Parts: sequence; structure tokens; C-alpha cells
Amino acid sequence: MNTNLLSYDTLVHAVAGASGSTVAMTVFFPLDTARTRLQIDDKRKAKHTPEVIAEILKEEGILSLYRGWHPVITSLWVSNFVYFYTFNGLKLYFAGSMKSRKALRDLIMGIVAGVVNVLTTTPMWVANTRLKMQGVHFKTERFEKKKYPHYDGIIDAFRKIIEQEGVGTLWSGTVSSLALVINPAIHFMVYEFLKRYHNRWTSGQTPSAFQFFIIGAIAKALSTTATYPLQVIQSKLRYGRENKEENGKKAPNMRDVIRHILQTQGRMGFYKGLETKLLQTVLTAALMFVCYEKIAAFIFKIMWAGAPKGK
Repeated sequence: MNTNLLSYDTLVHAVAGASGSTVAMTVFFPLDTARTRLQIDDKRKAKHTPEVIAEILKEEGILSLYRGWHPVITSLWVSNFVYFYTFNGLKLYFAGSMKSRKALRDLIMGIVAGVVNVLTTTPMWVANTRLKMQGVHFKTERFEKKKYPHYDGIIDAFRKIIEQEGVGTLWSGTVSSLALVINPAIHFMVYEFLKRYHNRWTSGQTPSAFQFFIIGAIAKALSTTATYPLQVIQSKLRYGRENKEENGKKAPNMRDVIRHILQTQGRMGFYKGLETKLLQTVLTAALMFVCYEKIAAFIFKIMWAGAPKGK
């Protein structure tokens, strides 16, 4: 029986990936705050990142730029741990297969890892979206009038969402999230491809921190641009779900959100906030991969240094 899925190597990659994403997200968190506001709040006049950040600072203060940091970081750590663990476990497990089609193999493994990640961590993301939006002054009337209960952390959010809206609400946006597994799949496929290309170009030389940053940035820019409309739909589904009893309306689904965007904003509504998202996600992903590679290399170095001689 192949036990690579449960190996120490896989665990190291998972911890390094989760830790790297935590560092990167903390550094660029205000950009994520601006991106979320642009995606959800249809009536916000500010269209560009600096304007949105300036508007938030003026109306709500500097702490609002870090609103919801703790639940987001918690969800991000768990999500990336699951993704990196699954991806690298599958990578080790199928190391000897599809050697001539490594890019396709990476894409398939990325999709599988993404599906596992979505099904296990979506409730955390739904809860932290609610937490992050607490106390926000919306320009969109229906969001400003709709007052969700106050949540005292992610566990309290789980409890109140289940009691008031049903357990199914915790998986709001799952369909769009499953469609979005192509984003990290493309990201990892391009990232691994560029790493292999670098190794061939430099005869196996390990990329520098700056080179890891550039490779990660290019890979994320391509994957984000290709899948951004789905991310807009996902954000609206996670936050904008209505109670079934409210106004006699059923909870909106993916089709309802698409129709609403087309009717109110046109096709460009699917790309609202793309500038902010690219700035935030590219920088975050690039820094994440630098931290991930360096943390993993450091841990492996310690492990090898402590291994008995001759092994």
C-alpha cells in the first residue's frame, strides 16, 4: 500500500503552504477588504482600489480595513492546509504516472484538491464573509436595510446561521466554488510548469526568492483573470442569501445572481473589482509562494540535518 498521502513530506508542504498564505494575506489584507466591498456593494461610487480604501478610512476608520481578519485568517489557514496537503499528497502518490503530461497531471490533481477543499471548508468562508461585513455601511439599499444578527466569532456565526437560516446556508455558493476549483488548479499547473521550465533553463538551480515571487505572480494573474466572473458570483451568493421566509422569496441561486448582474450592471458587472482583485491576489499569491517554498525548505533542512547518518 502506498502511504505517500500520509507522509511527513505531505504534512510539511501543507503546514508551509498554510503558514505562507497566512503571512501573505495579513500583509495585503486591506486590498482584500476593498475587493470584497467592490464585489458585493453595487452602488459604491468608488471604482478603484485607492479610492475604496480612502473611502473606508474616511467613513469607518483604519480598523475597518482589517475587519474580519481573524476569521478570514483561520479559514485561510485551514483551507490552504487542506489544499496543499491534498495536492502534494496526490503529487507524491502519482509521481510515476503521466510523466509525459505533467501539466495535465498537475491540472487534474489541482481540481481534485480544490473539490476536497470546497466541500470541507465552504462553511468557514460563508461565516467569515458575514463576520467581515459586520458594521459595514453599504451603498446598496437592500444590503443596508438587511441586518444580519451580530456574530461573536466563527462558532457563534455557525450556530446562528444554522438556527435562523438552516444548515444548507453554510454551503451557500458551493456550486460557484466548485466551478472555481479551476482557479487554483490553473494556478498550480502554471506555477509547477514555470518551476520546471526554470529548472531546465538553469540546469536544476533553485529559484531565488524574487524568482519564486515572479513565478507565483504570473501563475496567479492568469488563473484569476480567467475565472474572475465566477468569483464575483461567489461573493454575492455567500453574503446576499436571503431567508426563505423573507418577502416570500426563495434563496437566490447562481442563475438569479447572474441575471441580476446582467440587468443592473451589464456584462462588465462580472469584472467589477478585477483591478483590486488582481492587485490583491497576485501580490498575496506571489508572497505566499515565496514564504511556502522557504518555510518548506527550512523544515526539510532541519529534518535532514537531524536524520541518522547513512539514511
